[in-house]
Amino acid sequence: MHDDRSLVESRLRRVLGERVRPAVYPRSVPLEVTVWHAPGEPVPVAEGLAAPHAPVRTGDRWGAPWGTSWFRVTGAVPEEWAGETVEALLDLGFDENMPGFQCEGLVYRPDGSPVKGLNPRNQWVRVADRATGGEHVDLHVEAASNPVILDYHPFRPTPLGDVGTAGDTPQYTLARMELAVFDRTVWELVHDLEVLGELMAELPVESARRWDVLRAVERALDALDLQDVNGTARAARTELVDVLSAPASPSAHRISAVGHAHIDSAWLWPLRETVRKVARTAANMTQLLDDEPEFVFAMSQAQQLAWIKEHRPEVYARVKKAVAEGRFVPTGGMWVESDTNMPGSEAMARQFVHGKRFFLEEFGVENDEVWLPDTFGFAAGLPQIIKAAGAKWLLTQKISWSQTNTFPHHTFHWEGVDGTRILTHFPPVDTYNCAMQGSELAHAARNFKEKGRASHSLAPTGFGDGGGGTTREMVAKAARLRSLEGSPTVDWEPPAAFFAKAEAEYPDPPVWVGELYLELHRATLTSQAQTKQGNRRSEHLLYEAELWAATAAVRTGFPYPYEELDRLWKTVLLHQFHDILPGSSIAWVHREARATYARVAAELEAVIGAAQRALAGEGTRPLTFNAAPHARSGVPALGADTPSVPAPDGGTRVTARPGGGFLLDNGLLQVEVDGRGLLVSVYDVAAERETVPAGAPGNLLQLHPDFPNQWDAWDVDRFYRNTGTDLTDVAELVPDGDTGIRISRSFSASRVVQVLSLAPGARRVDIATEVDWHETEKFLKLAFPLDVHAERYASETQFGHVHRPTHTNTSWDAAKFEACNHRFVHVAEPGFGVALVNDSTYGHDVTRTSDTTTVRVSLLRAPRFPDPETDQGVHRFRHALVPGASVGDAVREGAAINLPARTVHGAASVAPLVTVDHDAVAVSAVKLADDGSGDVVVRLYEARGGRAKARVTPGFAVSGVVRTDLLERPVEEGDLTLSLKPFELVTLRLSRAAER
Repeated sequence: MHDDRSLVESRLRRVLGERVRPAVYPRSVPLEVTVWHAPGEPVPVAEGLAAPHAPVRTGDRWGAPWGTSWFRVTGAVPEEWAGETVEALLDLGFDENMPGFQCEGLVYRPDGSPVKGLNPRNQWVRVADRATGGEHVDLHVEAASNPVILDYHPFRPTPLGDVGTAGDTPQYTLARMELAVFDRTVWELVHDLEVLGELMAELPVESARRWDVLRAVERALDALDLQDVNGTARAARTELVDVLSAPASPSAHRISAVGHAHIDSAWLWPLRETVRKVARTAANMTQLLDDEPEFVFAMSQAQQLAWIKEHRPEVYARVKKAVAEGRFVPTGGMWVESDTNMPGSEAMARQFVHGKRFFLEEFGVENDEVWLPDTFGFAAGLPQIIKAAGAKWLLTQKISWSQTNTFPHHTFHWEGVDGTRILTHFPPVDTYNCAMQGSELAHAARNFKEKGRASHSLAPTGFGDGGGGTTREMVAKAARLRSLEGSPTVDWEPPAAFFAKAEAEYPDPPVWVGELYLELHRATLTSQAQTKQGNRRSEHLLYEAELWAATAAVRTGFPYPYEELDRLWKTVLLHQFHDILPGSSIAWVHREARATYARVAAELEAVIGAAQRALAGEGTRPLTFNAAPHARSGVPALGADTPSVPAPDGGTRVTARPGGGFLLDNGLLQVEVDGRGLLVSVYDVAAERETVPAGAPGNLLQLHPDFPNQWDAWDVDRFYRNTGTDLTDVAELVPDGDTGIRISRSFSASRVVQVLSLAPGARRVDIATEVDWHETEKFLKLAFPLDVHAERYASETQFGHVHRPTHTNTSWDAAKFEACNHRFVHVAEPGFGVALVNDSTYGHDVTRTSDTTTVRVSLLRAPRFPDPETDQGVHRFRHALVPGASVGDAVREGAAINLPARTVHGAASVAPLVTVDHDAVAVSAVKLADDGSGDVVVRLYEARGGRAKARVTPGFAVSGVVRTDLLERPVEEGDLTLSLKPFELVTLRLSRAAER
């Protein structure tokens, strides 16, 4: 019997591949083809259609990297094909890989209306359902010759990732360009045999069902005349009716199939190409919805739908119609599928504000579900943000990529830092590109960890990453799998329908507390440092622009720049996409990102400057504007005043140190820097406590080899720590002004200049680091051993902080050898703590010995894929070491280093628009309401992880107060006296009283 099984399976594979699939198109005739190669960037559709074309033949090479070629195909349906289904087969030179990673096309009619996209799995265009014969065919194809960059084994550095280095050698060979008869019966037989063959491979060898299927397949193959497949396909299908109609067991696992095309907003292609990718995919999916009445397609990322609206309005009209019918489902409620580790508190909130508002305004759709299948782990502050945005469910798949530990649940409650719980689902199919293969569905059923308690899971179905979406072949297979003995059941439905069922059948799922840490892709916290710096700086500039523009609008009538801020927020949110901010895109993407961040900064600086000048008035008094949520140097939070003058003995003394180096002393801290430029002592005078352990100096730059096993820009593997070099050689060690010292070092082809300073009256050591980086496959760390015995440490995340262990007791602890922080890391033992704050870095590691806790900042990497020149050049970082710091001090200093004071000359001080009387409560936004009403919106949160009772005092007359969600919609009556739980987030909307 074993021999029978092997023979039938082998026979099926060969007959399908060599006889049945080719017979889907039994007759064909060539089309005439002409082409025009656009000379630069993509052109408007009308220009591409009207351009002069030249003849081209199949077999000709075409397509410089990142070029656009406009092909025109013409022909006529042969008269003898009357009554047949006819399709055009347009093969641009595709290989067998997934769609989205090579050339693509969008087909247009001569009037410029789009038809559908072309990719390796979607090469057909329907010409006639039932031809009359003689029909004229005239189609235009906007073909993108995107280069093949992804080569899994191994990743290879390539110049193809930027149009400036990619060259102009044609990459593709024009292949099949024909009209062909489409034999529906043979096409259906293909899917009968594929579904049964894949099912058979997953059934136990000894099961009767497997042998029933095998014998039926054998009879079908016997009924098939291999010299006349088209004439005998119907008879072959008849032999399969009984096994295909046997229903699934009542206890079968139930899969909700959601049509899907995960499209990276940028990755191995630039943003401009994603604009075209989403149009191609949406054109295909709206057509498939017309052809397949049970199919449902979900599309996330409001930005991508906005692109379709702007650039392909004809496709957008089809999308809106399908949305109104409930079958094209805008999902996720975010502007993009962003990274969630690195975006700051407000930015993470605004992902939902702008995403949900777009879906509401354009489609009348309110999303309950968050859709992030490919994001690289999830910060512990996210559940509260999801809830505050009016959503309640989360889907992701990426955690299944973890290298060390297998996550114990597929459906569960995820609890964030403040205690908010969100029903979360990880599809057990373990892919967001499900193709309805039997192996995928069987894996989902076997893998599902909630067996016996729940029976539903979700399968995002369609080609993704580079787009493409669901195919008619996937829909055909799903129809056979709706209820098939031996297989999970499959039904097309929207994400919300799945979640409602999952919630109903599993009302009390297990709870996972804290971050959802991905044990992979840890290096995305460091790669492309300038992209990360641009993001951090933009977030804080947006905060300042809103704060000062709102203050000026209320105080002086300054015109609040609603449209400009909306546009700039959306730009910054777009660049938080999970392959841009993480640094895992091609060189083109990051080159453009740097330029974009520079433009954003210039525009925001102009807004801030104009608002501050309006507030300051005419005068010569120096005013310090303090945007931070805490007072400093006598200047109130969120206001402006002349700073208090330090006491006469509050200066800093810089003196030579015996044995080499320097001493810095401001009466609060005594700092020793040895002749190597290393911190050998940071003594807290008031606490009578040393910060640096003996023999373990701080400010130590360490260089490691960095060659991960795969995913160069994404990964850093634990073994990088096995080898490292301490950079202690000094080229220069001299005083720098009155408060600091300058240290210069050279290593390999790179150079570092640091300034260590101790400001008068400050309880922190400031470290400014400039690196001229010219390394390859190296990892640069900045280490601070601390004389603190800590079993855990805190790092800032959205609207709070998360604790992680400093030890490696379990495999879960050990796997977190590189993690994310925002503006601070804090380590403490009872009675004494130390904070390390930063202005632009995220990746770090914390380790301990019996009496020392070491915090290391990740500064730079040098991977070669996908950008072979990653991070080459000059970088500047700012950090500060804060001895004797509580978590509250860490919050304050972290905000201060990211929101430096600004000096403007004017007439009088500026009172804050709002004040909060509790230092544990941090303000994250002060702005005017987005609806133009003039109401003032204040967002704040408890920042220390305790309880706080705070009074919010407006600096203007208020006629009403309401608590709102993130979209500034009323949730309940508000009060200016707040009793906040740990890390609780509150948004208040203050109505301004009419002026008298």
